[in-house]
Amino acid sequence: MIPFTYSRAGSAREAVAAGADAGAKFIAGGTNLLDLMKLEIETPERLIDINRLPLDQIEATKDGGLRIGALVRNADLAAHPAVRRDYGVLSRALLAGATGQLRNMATTGGNLLQRTRCYYFYDTAMPCNKRAPGSGCGAIDGVNRIHAVVGASAACIAVHPSDMAVAMRALDAEVETVLPDGTARVIPIADLHRLPGDTPQIETNLKPGEMITAVVLPKPLGGVHAYRKVRDRASYAFALVSVAAVVDHGAGRINTVRLAFGGLAHKPWRVEKAEHILVSGGMEAWPQAADAVLEGARTYGGNDFKPALLRRTLHSVLAETMTA
Repeated sequence: MIPFTYSRAGSAREAVAAGADAGAKFIAGGTNLLDLMKLEIETPERLIDINRLPLDQIEATKDGGLRIGALVRNADLAAHPAVRRDYGVLSRALLAGATGQLRNMATTGGNLLQRTRCYYFYDTAMPCNKRAPGSGCGAIDGVNRIHAVVGASAACIAVHPSDMAVAMRALDAEVETVLPDGTARVIPIADLHRLPGDTPQIETNLKPGEMITAVVLPKPLGGVHAYRKVRDRASYAFALVSVAAVVDHGAGRINTVRLAFGGLAHKPWRVEKAEHILVSGGMEAWPQAADAVLEGARTYGGNDFKPALLRRTLHSVLAETMTA
C-alpha cells in the first residue's frame, strides 16, 4: 500500500470536516476499500475511521417506515425482525450478497458506495476510464460477460455490484447525509448513483466530504416480495442479472408492482413504465414490460445473452409472486 495517515472520528461533524480534505476517505467495514488500496486503485492520503459514530441502529420512523444507520452491518440488517417481516425483498437481497464473513463486516453505507467489479477497473495494466480518466474502456472490445447492456456509454460499460441497492431502489428508499459544513440533506436513492456518461469516475451525486448517515425506508408496501439473483456460482459471485420485485395482486390482477434490476447498468435499474404495463395488462403483458426495461439495450459480444436472461428471469419472478 501507499503510505497514508489514519484517524478516528469522534462525531459526524468531525468526520465530515476531515473528509472534506482532498485525498481523504471514510472507512467503516473496509470490505471494498482495503482491497482497492492493496491494488493501488484507491490511494487515499488519509483514512477517517467512522466506526465509533452512533450510526448502527435500526429504528422505526413516525410514518411507519424504518431508519437504518449507515454503520448497520449487512448481516444484522438481513436478520432484523422488522426487515424480514416488512421488507422481505431487502433481506433476501442482502443474503444473496457476498459471504457470511463479509456480511458481518460490510455496512449499509459502504454497500451503497462499493465500486464496480469490472475486470479492467481492477487491473492497473489495462485501460479504464473509471480508474484513469481518458485511458479508454478495455471492456467494450474485451471480456465483457458481466457488463452493462443499458445506460452505458462509450466511456464505460461497467455495472454497479450491490444487491442491497437494487432492493432499496425497488422500495424507494431515501439516503440521509451530512455535508462538511454540518448541514444535512436527503437524497432519493434514484438520484444517488449516476450513469457513466463522459465522467464514469464520478459514480454518485455525493459532494466532496459528504457522508451517508442513514437510509430511510418508507412505510411497508405489503404484497409478495422476491429477489432473484442469477450468477455463475452460488456464493461469492456478482449478479449477471438480478430482479427485486414487490407485487400486490388479487383476483388474478396485479394491483401494484415495483421492479428493480441489477447486473444491467451502472446503477440499480428501474423503469416505472414497465410497472405501469404490468398493472394495466396483467401477467400476460410481461413481454412488453421486459421490452420497456431493455429499451435502448446494446450488447458487446460477451454479454449478448443478457437480454434473453433478463426476460426469462423477470418472467420467472413474476410467476413466483403471482402464485404466492
